[in-house]
Amino acid sequence: MKNTLGDLNNHLFAQLEKLGDEDLNGEQMDAEIRRAEAMAKIGEQIIKTGELQLKAMIHMDEYGYERAKAVPEMLEVRGGVK
Repeated sequence: MKNTLGDLNNHLFAQLEKLGDEDLNGEQMDAEIRRAEAMAKIGEQIIKTGELQLKAMIHMDEYGYERAKAVPEMLEVRGGVK
C-alpha cells in the first residue's frame, strides 16, 4: 500500500482549491462539484477503515497481544508531507 491518511488529506485539500478556482465556468464547476462529492464519499470510507485499524491496535495493546507491534501502512506518518 502506498497511500496514507496524509495522502488523502493532500488530495482533499487539492480538490478544495479546485473548487475555489474563479476561472471555472458553470459546466466545469459542476464537474468539480461531482468529483468533490465522490472524493468525499470515498474519503469517508477510507477514514472509517483507518479508525477500525486503529481500534484493533488499541485492542491488541489493551489485551496484551504478543505479536510484534506494527502500525498499518495506512496509518503511517511520513516526514515531509506536503
